[in-house]
Amino acid sequence: MSGGIFITEERTEGDSEGPLAGRTVAVKDNISTEGVRTTCGSAMLADYVPPYDATVVERLKAAGATIVGKTNMDEFGMGSTTETSAFGPTENPAAEGRVPGGSSGGSAAAVAAGEADLALGTDTGGSVRNPAAFCGVVGIKPTYGLVSRYGLVAYANSLEQIGPFGSTVEEAAELLDVVSGPDERDATTRDEGAETDYAGAADGDVDGLEIGIPTELLEGADEGVVETFWEAIDELESQGASYHEVSLPSIEHAVAAYYVIAMSEASSNLARFDGVRYGPDHDLEGDWNETFAAVREEGFGDEVKRRILLGTYALSAGYHEKYYAKAQDARAWIERDFEDALSEADVLASPTMPTPPFERGESLDDPLQMYLADANTVPINLANLPAISVPAGDTDGLPVGLQFVGPAFGEREIVRAASAVED
Repeated sequence: MSGGIFITEERTEGDSEGPLAGRTVAVKDNISTEGVRTTCGSAMLADYVPPYDATVVERLKAAGATIVGKTNMDEFGMGSTTETSAFGPTENPAAEGRVPGGSSGGSAAAVAAGEADLALGTDTGGSVRNPAAFCGVVGIKPTYGLVSRYGLVAYANSLEQIGPFGSTVEEAAELLDVVSGPDERDATTRDEGAETDYAGAADGDVDGLEIGIPTELLEGADEGVVETFWEAIDELESQGASYHEVSLPSIEHAVAAYYVIAMSEASSNLARFDGVRYGPDHDLEGDWNETFAAVREEGFGDEVKRRILLGTYALSAGYHEKYYAKAQDARAWIERDFEDALSEADVLASPTMPTPPFERGESLDDPLQMYLADANTVPINLANLPAISVPAGDTDGLPVGLQFVGPAFGEREIVRAASAVED
């Protein structure tokens, strides 16, 4: 792998005609590609080759795109640094010695390094926006239901969406135009994605735009990140936008609620990897339980095992009401808070990440530190809203991302606001 960006480098040519003809696209390795292995960054699926394409891959090919390979990722999407991959870490092309973010770090790095014009990632709690901010590129997390998840290897299916990366807002929006829209094979998709023109909204016109700024998402952030954020807001104000502060009191519970829900869903979704249907072949002795345990011990990395154990505990008899049910109550509260805040603003804005990119290895021994780094991104997944990360500048030479959040299916608003930051 070049810089650890790709797990599999294999070109797949699309149709000659289409809006992405002549463009190259890198695809995260948890999205199924017919005849090309899809590993999810895990030894458990090191040799798995899907017999079909995900819906988004079918649409890429029909649009004329050339797929250049499958990109590295945190194992099964569990991580914020792309260091938990069984195939080694990815380097950050924009910040030497730093992580590219995760879990879609390979996809963001592919665009930042010029290895692909565009890329697809998946965002369960910020896994598109986090690496976009750390690598200095644009990443979009669509509204839940805008993009088909058919063919995506599930980690936490009530939270995750496939999202695009690009060097510019317009390019990322062009890719979103191609992959969005209803799909009869995914009942969660909605008609709002049909016949869209998100790229056309990247006109940089923010005259009259009202921005809400959640004060809770600035608390505890790195001083240089906050300074860069306010410089970008001041620039938008000079272009005709205005802002006011808003409060999202439920946010303090978001990280805890997110990880209880995500880990619970992971414990269920990953139960299929048992060495019978999926997983490495073994000639083990003992009963089925011993074989099952041995395969999962060998096939999964430490972070995946940690999340499966915690999720299984949260769903177990006697603890379901104490943890999982309360997390769902908190999720409903967060949804109401965002609805109230967006009733008086066109978009909400915050730093995408509260810190600049971590140094390599910095968070591996402290999982809690890694989880808390997602504080500004996971609330949006709990509320099923769209968000975009756009480069806003730097602090001490390290990239800083600005996040805009819109109402459900308000992708045009966040694209318009983000495009003005580029001007």
